[in-house]
Amino acid sequence: MYPDLNLPFIFIIAVASLAYLLGSIPFGMVITKFMGLGDLRKIGSGNIGATNVLRTGSKLAAFLTVVFDGGKGLVAVLFAGIILGYTAALIAGVFAFLGHLYPIWLKFKGGKGVAVFLGILLAVNFWAGLATCMTWLATAIIVRISSASALVSSALAPIWLYLIGSGSAALMATILAVLIWVKHMENIKRILKGTEPKIGKRG
Repeated sequence: MYPDLNLPFIFIIAVASLAYLLGSIPFGMVITKFMGLGDLRKIGSGNIGATNVLRTGSKLAAFLTVVFDGGKGLVAVLFAGIILGYTAALIAGVFAFLGHLYPIWLKFKGGKGVAVFLGILLAVNFWAGLATCMTWLATAIIVRISSASALVSSALAPIWLYLIGSGSAALMATILAVLIWVKHMENIKRILKGTEPKIGKRG
């Protein structure tokens, strides 16, 4: 499927702005504070994502963070797509993702975007999104390292999209995957050194 390039510029700005604001909501911080689990910025890696939320010892909080972070990517894409079409959906996905990585509320210091990425893919193409989720899960079961699962699943996501026939979405996923890898540079160094924490290890 290829995008409709006739979307008025004012609509592009509106979609990008609203998607960014939605994506920038730090649900990990909101959930941990609401549940009395402390300041997420002072726990473990200080990251606002679900992997670090799990280091609080609350599996429920981590699960809710995955759901809400993934949900904001999914909702941004679905609403933009339903109202304005496929081009708007892709734009919304990109900017919801950027909002999570660089939220204005946290001085542009956000998360690494994995859950949001999965939510975006599920909305853009359910089967490719499901394949990416299964890739993450399989890698996690084998190596028990969340960052490795993120790296492998994000790298393969554009391939799943391309094979299914979503060429423009595959290009979008490639751009987002590159950003995920950039955000995981320190994790990559620790993986190579054999010092990357296993899933569930408390900070």
